[in-house]
Amino acid sequence: MNRRSWLKQRRPVWQQYENLLLRLEHGSRVRRESLESTQFAALFRELAHDLALVRSRGWGDSLEKYLNQQVARGHSRLYAAGPARAGRMLQFLGRDFPRLFRRQIGWMALAALLFYGSLGISWAVVQHSPELASRILPPEQLETYEQMYSRPLVADGEDAGFQESRAGMAGFYIRNNVGIALECFARGFLFGVLTVYTLLQNGIIIGATTGYLLALGHGERFLGFVVSHGSFELTAICIAGGAGLLLGDSLIHPAGRTRLESLRHRGLEAVQLAVGAAALLVVAALIEAFWSPAPISQVVKYSGAGVLWVVIALYLGLAGAGAGHAD
Repeated sequence: MNRRSWLKQRRPVWQQYENLLLRLEHGSRVRRESLESTQFAALFRELAHDLALVRSRGWGDSLEKYLNQQVARGHSRLYAAGPARAGRMLQFLGRDFPRLFRRQIGWMALAALLFYGSLGISWAVVQHSPELASRILPPEQLETYEQMYSRPLVADGEDAGFQESRAGMAGFYIRNNVGIALECFARGFLFGVLTVYTLLQNGIIIGATTGYLLALGHGERFLGFVVSHGSFELTAICIAGGAGLLLGDSLIHPAGRTRLESLRHRGLEAVQLAVGAAALLVVAALIEAFWSPAPISQVVKYSGAGVLWVVIALYLGLAGAGAGHAD
């Protein structure tokens, strides 16, 4: 479907969404039931789908800006519903998301194979021949990494602004990590091809960085830094990639539906997986900002990392597996 015909089809939906949103924003007494209505939530998800599609296809900054504004308005209204909304989010993360992960385990496994496979190969090759790292990463970036992991960690209290700096880095890590995950997911709109590319690209870059630093003798410091937050971060990247592959498959194999109908039906699960991955990346960013750089012994860091890897495995493997609910 080209841009013109797609816009003609979608504009009535956007108008319906805007009308409902205006009533919610300007009503003197907006009931919580209205905020959580099936109609508004469904329209909000449709606009989120549309925004991701416009971004992936590059259909214009003005259109992207308009949809982004509408989604932001809807998000603030939808998630301003107080404790009930927070409870639903906790229910999603504690029960629905891990169940959905297990239900789509095939796509999750394929994404993990692409990501960890490319990471492992790149790691082994570059650690054996570190000069190859410059073919993957810019020399100035390699130099920055080498300097970063060759000097001692800053001790708490040496800099009065250290804690403030950590908080700032947490915000940066959240934006950066969630951006990578959304990129993996949104590229699924192009039949999953670019999602595969993104998974392989990130795996190769991370593997090359790891192999290079280990070859130079900085492995203990580097691995001590990344092993903890990597439990949530790398897992989330694979989940976002799996969501993108699921999205691409919904377009390749619409199963008797039109591609748009298939996208709406299966795309919702892909969006939910991406949202769950984003939540994991927020946790990863907090660990990366506050725990990973802490000047504590490597034994403690590796022990903590082991606990975190077990926690994420148990969460995705068992959470929400209550009686009467089949995964």
